Amino acid sequence: MALYEFEGKRPVVGEETYVCETADIIGDVIVGARCYIGPGARIKGDYGSIRIGDETNVQENCILHARPNETCKVGNRVNVGHGAILHTCTIEDQVLIGMGSIVSDYAIVGTQSVLGEGCVVTQNQNIPAGSVAVGVPARVKGKSDPANQPEWSKYKGVYVELARRYRRGLKRIE
Repeated sequence: MALYEFEGKRPVVGEETYVCETADIIGDVIVGARCYIGPGARIKGDYGSIRIGDETNVQENCILHARPNETCKVGNRVNVGHGAILHTCTIEDQVLIGMGSIVSDYAIVGTQSVLGEGCVVTQNQNIPAGSVAVGVPARVKGKSDPANQPEWSKYKGVYVELARRYRRGLKRIE
């Protein structure tokens, strides 16, 4: 695990969480239980704080950061898709952040919302709970269908299981 203390601030990683050895977690960061932190992820609590809930996955090459003395918050059972950037924002529970999306300073993405791939949620923008948002800048295009929740929950569980499998079966070969 690539955990780094910075100026007396040490990351805390919850039980049964998998952090890839090529991911960096620096400083004032708390990662919940049963999370998956993928290769190349950069989670920097150097001059701000990062808080990640339980059973959340931060996929490959994501960046999480915060402004000085502020916090980037990511809730429980959130999927942060490959290459996403989250900066001093609040992501509530059970959100799906599409690949390559950007969520900027002070933006809020409400519970059970979906951001399409490449979506840009601008500074101070609020995506209401249960919304589907797409585009640059992000525009709410409708409500997430409650009928899809079991499927989305299943896919969130895939990463909880993947974290377990990686902890038990990943072996470096030389």
